[in-house]
Amino acid sequence: MERRIKSQVTGFRTQDGAGVNLVRVLGNTTVQEYDPILMLDSFDSTNPDDYTAGFPMHPHRGIETISYVYLGRMTHRDSLGNEDTIGDGEVQWMTAGSGILHEETLPASPRLLGVQLWLNLPARYKMISPSYHSIKNSEIEEVLWENGKLRLLAGEFEGRKGYLGRFLPLDYYDVHLNPQASILLNTERERSVMLFTLVGDAYVGKELIKEKTAVKLSYGEHVEIKATNSSAQVLFMSSTVLAEPVAWGGPIVMNTQEELNRAFDDLEKGTFLRSEITY
Repeated sequence: MERRIKSQVTGFRTQDGAGVNLVRVLGNTTVQEYDPILMLDSFDSTNPDDYTAGFPMHPHRGIETISYVYLGRMTHRDSLGNEDTIGDGEVQWMTAGSGILHEETLPASPRLLGVQLWLNLPARYKMISPSYHSIKNSEIEEVLWENGKLRLLAGEFEGRKGYLGRFLPLDYYDVHLNPQASILLNTERERSVMLFTLVGDAYVGKELIKEKTAVKLSYGEHVEIKATNSSAQVLFMSSTVLAEPVAWGGPIVMNTQEELNRAFDDLEKGTFLRSEITY
């Protein structure tokens, strides 16, 4: 059965961090529909003044942040002592778990193009030890065909394996289509699947989706994506629905208001970064 579009969200322009201009697509009003993806921010600018202010040191708990920088660079520093730069097609995957502080700086480049996802952590893993991992270009397999290519950023694709998340499965592809080219992607019937048109418009099934739009798909075994008369770059994300309660406050996402209050109390008392881990 072919997957169809259940809902779509076109992003709106806003600012975050120290004054970074971005397009916010998913947020606290789309939690249930796009479960387990909580947030999606898109970056696309040829003006460094839009983003070089960056994201100063800030906390996270209860989520994983996954940043894909297709063009440009991003430097990550955190309270674990990690410092790493990704760019031009690479991914950084941070597990906030019980609590982490991090900052992201965005050096000037001819064009900054990419997205950041927030992937929810299951309740039993909310307080797991924090960690950081980068997925470099040498680890990202590119599957080429006559009219495009697919970059396997994470998960699995037709027997090929990329980086595998520890707590939730996530198949994450960057699909490039030449003008009027199409691709049929097979999917597990019960997985939660969404697409994001990073560059250009594209048809999903027979419905035209504008650039910078997220679409949630119905259950099914496959989906067809087709470019218009122009090329398209579409991100594909597939995971499993958590169907757990969400208590969201700024950079922290827990399951109950009590857990959320405790997190902010920890921040105020200076006990946010924990050595003991509960499950």
